[in-house]
Formats: sequence, structure tokens, C-alpha cells
Amino acid sequence: MKKGSLILNIFIALIAGILIGFVCRSYEITFIIRLLATFSGLFGNFLSFLIPLIIIGFIVPGISSLGHKSGRGLLITTLVCYISTIIAGFLTYFVGSSLLPKLIKGATLVEASTSSISPYFSLEIPPIMGVMTALVFAFLMGIGLSKIKNSTLLKISQEFNEVMLLVVSKVLIPIVPVYIGCIFAKLSFSGEMFTTLKNFGIVYVILFSLQAIYLIIQYLLAGSIKKENPLKLLKNMLPAYLTAVGTQSSAATIPVTLQSVNNNNVNEEIADFVVPLAATIHLAGDTITLVLTSMAVMYMNGKVPSFELMLPFIFMLGVTMIAAPGIPGGGVMAALGLLESMLGFGGLEKPIMIALHVAQDSFGTATNVTGDGAIAIIIDYIINRKKQPVLELKKAEKNCPA
Repeated sequence: MKKGSLILNIFIALIAGILIGFVCRSYEITFIIRLLATFSGLFGNFLSFLIPLIIIGFIVPGISSLGHKSGRGLLITTLVCYISTIIAGFLTYFVGSSLLPKLIKGATLVEASTSSISPYFSLEIPPIMGVMTALVFAFLMGIGLSKIKNSTLLKISQEFNEVMLLVVSKVLIPIVPVYIGCIFAKLSFSGEMFTTLKNFGIVYVILFSLQAIYLIIQYLLAGSIKKENPLKLLKNMLPAYLTAVGTQSSAATIPVTLQSVNNNNVNEEIADFVVPLAATIHLAGDTITLVLTSMAVMYMNGKVPSFELMLPFIFMLGVTMIAAPGIPGGGVMAALGLLESMLGFGGLEKPIMIALHVAQDSFGTATNVTGDGAIAIIIDYIINRKKQPVLELKKAEKNCPA
């Protein structure tokens, strides 16, 4: 299955699942739905087993690699990227909590999950450790390995990262469309499918609006700092945005992002440092998506995503998704552990989150990448502001007649 075909495959599986569920409901055929429930249960247990391993495989080398970079630029860039990601999360929460309760019908997923359809058999695959245990272990190992030079354990963690990337890209991603198709077949069989699809449509309208609004906010700030037209700065980033829509990868878009940032007259040395780093740690677009869609799923389950519940989730999300792999759906895969441990998402909610995230992954990635341009402008200003008076004096002396 090609990377670029993931959205198409999920769409096909989703439609097929809806049709199968509708036909089985109309003719009261249950054995097909039970077969699909059996497969989704087995794969769901396998996914739960992999989540702690994915967390360790992604976070340990991600954090340790940051530690090998040094200097004031790393600290400032990391802090600005994290603040941007967190602001995106809180903006999304407040907009979502204002709009979603008025637009989404509750209990859509509860009835589907409590229907009488049960799998033929199940196979328990207990994770080797809990999600929070994996998170704490990954952070400690990542920070510790960043302080050790020529660490053999770091090389092992990097190889483990490659193993988990292979598992995600060669096993999970190809099977995910089938998994999602099974879930939607059960939803369709329960009779709640059309309400669910209507709710998803509402979520996407809010989602794309929020992504656009946040980019405008970022470039209003960058434009005020640089004292240039923010729309011009944003226009110069359009090639990077369109490239990210096509590649679905911040890492693959780095060359185009660099060129676009240079067109905004950012110091070349700063751009060469900030853009690759921000491509890894600045995930505002993914954060907007995951916060809004998780809130929507909770409302559809008849639950209320309170501020006390979402606050730690947003803070952890900004850290957990560091070094999420540059493959379609990588961001949501890295966040599955948080969705499970902090929001209580189970075998029904997680595949729906995967479907919601992957369907817009191109635009979430494009939001990340385009925002990197604003981050580069801000970092350029912070680092070089003390040099500006000197540069302006030299420029004046050069232009002054002898």
C-alpha cells in the first residue's frame, strides 16, 4: 500500500464498512458483523500491545537527539515551538467547548459499542507495560542518553526506533483501513451511522477553520515583529503548504520550507537550524486536530471534556509527539497512548480517531510546516535583535558620503 493511497484506502474501507453494515442490518445478517467484530477485536488488542513500544521507540531517540544539539538557539526554538503548540491546543479547546456541545448529538458511539454483536472469540495480548510507565521511562531514557557521549544504548534505541517505524509503516498503516472499515460496519449495523457522519462533517468544518485562523494569528505576530505585511509572508510560504499537502510529511517538505523561509528574508544560518528542528517538534496542526477530534468523540459518547481533563492532555501532547515519524498517520499513532491513558479511549474510539486524523493529515501537516515559517521569523528576531542597532549603524556609515 503506497503512502499516498492511505486516505483513499481508508475512504474505500469506510464506505464498504457502512454498506456492509447497512445491508446486514436490512437483512438481519449477523455472522458477517461478528466476523468483522472478531477481526477488529484482535487487531485492537494487538494495537494496544504496540502502544507502549511505539511510545518508547519514538520518544527516546527524539528527546536524546535534541540533547546533542547545543546552544541558545536550541533552547529558544524548542521553547517557542512548544508554546506555539500549547497555544494551538488551548485555542482549540475553548473553541471546541463553545461550539461542539451545540452542534454534536450525544451518545452516538455508546449505542454502537453496547450493541448485542459480539466477536466469535477474542485473544488477549497484554502490553508489556502501562502507557504512563512507558511515557515516564521514555522521558527518563531520552534525557539520560542525551547526556552520554557515544552511547551504545542510544544506538540501540535508534535501531529500535527503526523497528517500530517498520511496524507502523508496514503492518499498522496497511491494516488500519480494514480495521476502520470493521468499526464503521458495526456503527452502520447499530443504526447510528448517519448521525455519526453528520457529526464528523461538523468537526471538519470547525477543524479547517481553526487551522486557517491559527496560521493567520502566527503570521500577524511574525509580521508585526518583522514589520512586514503578514499576508505577504504567508503567501511566500504557499509552496511549502502545497508541498506538505502532497507529501503528508514535514520532514519530506524541509527543502521547500527552507526555500520559502529564505524568501521571507530570514537569516540563512537560523533558517538552516530552525526549519529541520521545527519540522520535528512544532506540531500545532496535529495538536489542533487531535484536541478537537478527541473532544468531538467524547461528546458523541455523551461525555464532557472538562478543562481539568484536557489541560494535562494538551501539555503532554506537545511533548509526546516529538519525532513522530514522517509517514501518513504518524502523529495520531504517537498520540494513541495519551488518548488511552488520559482520556480513557478504547477499542471503538481509537480507530475513529485514526480515521478522523488521517483523513485530514495532509492539511494538518501543511499547517505544521507553514507555521514553521512564522517560528523561523520569530527566532530570527529574538536571536538577532541585539545585533540590529550595530547592523543599522554600519549600514548608515556605508551609505554616508565621505
